[in-house]
Amino acid sequence: MNTIKTIAVFCGSSVGKNPLYEQKAIDLGTALYANQIGLVYGGGNRGLMGVIAKTVFKLGGSVTGVLPEALNLASVRQAVVETELIVVPTMHERKAKMYSLADAFIALPGGIGTFEEFLEVFTWLQLGYHHKPVALLNTAGFYNPLLHFFQQSSDEGFLHKDLLEALVVEEDENMLLRRIQGISLTIKDKLAP
Repeated sequence: MNTIKTIAVFCGSSVGKNPLYEQKAIDLGTALYANQIGLVYGGGNRGLMGVIAKTVFKLGGSVTGVLPEALNLASVRQAVVETELIVVPTMHERKAKMYSLADAFIALPGGIGTFEEFLEVFTWLQLGYHHKPVALLNTAGFYNPLLHFFQQSSDEGFLHKDLLEALVVEEDENMLLRRIQGISLTIKDKLAP
């Protein structure tokens, strides 16, 4: 039985230089729809954010955008690609709302905002604030330097091995979703604070 009904996806507000980033956003959106998993995302329609939202929306899937008031602009929301748009006062409330709506989290390639959102949910997993799967879709090895840094941090005694092992990392979106669904029931026991 699939306990994952919604996934929050963090990704860039640009498409990046490698065309594979955009293709993998399309592929993940298609896989979410095929697995009847709703998308929760930051509400902007530009870049990879827009690509994945448009993909799920055009297929007829559930897309929930969460946008802070300051970014509720035509330049950010270039088209309606959500079944529901939630506008909140601040970025902090945006993240809290996204986290509350999601059963799991996936980061695609992106910049500082993507890193910040991903690292926050990963930290919250460590602290026991949630027990939801956290994953990286490691398109074209984009996250390899970060994974190397995590391993170094673990080797130096700063990042617990169990937390590092709980992070789901795959280059294939279908395998990523299968692994997320498979660990959703066991992650709580493994990382009990």
